[in-house]
Amino acid sequence: MPTTSTLSARQDVGLPARLARSAATGGTGCRMSLTDFTGWLTHRTTVNRFRVERIPFADMDAWSFHPETGNLVHDTGRFFSVEGLHVTVGEGPFPEWQQPIINQPEIGILGILAKEFDGVLHFLMQAKMEPGNTNLVQLSPTVQATRSNYTKAHKGADVKYLQYFTGAADATVLVDVLQSEHGAWFYRKFNRNVVVETTQDVAVDDDFCWLTLGQIGELLRRDDVVNMDSRTVLACLPVPFEEPGALHSDAELLSWYAAERSRHSVDVRRIPLAGVTGWRRGTDSMDHDLGWYFRVVAVRVQASNREVGAWTQPLFEPRDSGVIAFLTRKIGGVPHLLAHARVEAGFIDSIELAPTVQYTPRHYAHLTGDARPPFLDMVLAARPDRIRYEAVHSEEGGRFLNAQARYLIVEADETEAPDEPPPGYRWLTAGQLNTLLRYGRYVNVQARTLMALLNSHAAEL
Repeated sequence: MPTTSTLSARQDVGLPARLARSAATGGTGCRMSLTDFTGWLTHRTTVNRFRVERIPFADMDAWSFHPETGNLVHDTGRFFSVEGLHVTVGEGPFPEWQQPIINQPEIGILGILAKEFDGVLHFLMQAKMEPGNTNLVQLSPTVQATRSNYTKAHKGADVKYLQYFTGAADATVLVDVLQSEHGAWFYRKFNRNVVVETTQDVAVDDDFCWLTLGQIGELLRRDDVVNMDSRTVLACLPVPFEEPGALHSDAELLSWYAAERSRHSVDVRRIPLAGVTGWRRGTDSMDHDLGWYFRVVAVRVQASNREVGAWTQPLFEPRDSGVIAFLTRKIGGVPHLLAHARVEAGFIDSIELAPTVQYTPRHYAHLTGDARPPFLDMVLAARPDRIRYEAVHSEEGGRFLNAQARYLIVEADETEAPDEPPPGYRWLTAGQLNTLLRYGRYVNVQARTLMALLNSHAAEL
């Protein structure tokens, strides 16, 4: 007798509406008010003991420069290493360069646990200390862990709530997609961006709280509250956008994207860190000869509520803050965003879709005329009435020290940003960008931060 298998629906057709309801809920119906949240986050910051101090490279425990390659490695061979990279792109103001790069081949878990209370989805968020954050403690996913961490290579405590993301506890997958990290500083690094829902009772640890998507959106309007790992996961939620059409069909958009990937010839080679030209290593840092870009430093960390209470590690420290912005305008009455097919050395493919502007202005201050990055000056000079969103957010605090960027959404008109933009740029709707985020290797981490704003109603177009 043939067996009969039970078929599942290919999509959860009710999920977008449930997410929209959560995004619209910020007051009544929430497990914790935002007033209480502010006090809770302050309390979690003060009740735990945190300390980060810079140290010489020689004072790091279990980290050293390899005698042959000069690569900065951990004695176990786990966690990550700092190596060299030789990059040739053949175009633009910087056609070829060498740099240090973080090589972390492990795929980590960035996971948020969801549960419905009184008909509204809430998300279990964590007050997590990361050594690179300027304010140390920010709102992170339920689980934010590398494979070395959750397999306990550090011989520390268990990662809380990990069972919901490894199949050991009953939960329904809402989102699970591999997404890249910062392509300028990581070499081909990916994480699982996961949201799962449970109907079980969940014991809430002191460092965790339930928030709606709308409440997280309110917090995204504040500087340095919601960390990068939370933002990238929230960007992947299939939130609905009511759009009768778009300037380019989905097929046209994908065709353009494929052509952009094909036309860029990017040669990337890993090289020994000791052989990287234009950089010099001292006792306390490794710096670019011009004092630009970033430097590699070492820190000693104490954190009473982490899986390990104390450790040392290298961090990348940017020398200046960045400016990251989407231009937006209505085309045919529908809001659109101007995306850039951006080359970054650490991508596994040559490009990913980035915001219109993603630059550190100081690095381009010496350029004039057509050599200036498109749209950068427009964003820098934007009038307040054109700025639809603005806040400062930190980048990944586990690997980057004091890495902050000013994130904006800036309204443009047709004369400033025409329907036919320069090569490498394309108009798309928020709904189209949201659809691409169901798959990996399309949208970079900076664009995902701005998408998280739209998904959570922190910003409106």
